Amino acid sequence: MGYDDKINNASENAAGKLKEGAGRATDNERLEAEGRNEQAGAKLKQAGEKIKDAFRS
Repeated sequence: MGYDDKINNASENAAGKLKEGAGRATDNERLEAEGRNEQAGAKLKQAGEKIKDAFRS
């Protein structure tokens, strides 16, 4: 996995955490769910990149 991919995935995960926290603080269920979905997407991308790296080695 390239460093740029790692940074992008980490920033997407962090943005998801912020959205989820903001949704909780404002009692906005839609924003909270959107944040959880972004985190899940970032984790899925990270897993895919790790699998790619395993086959390259």
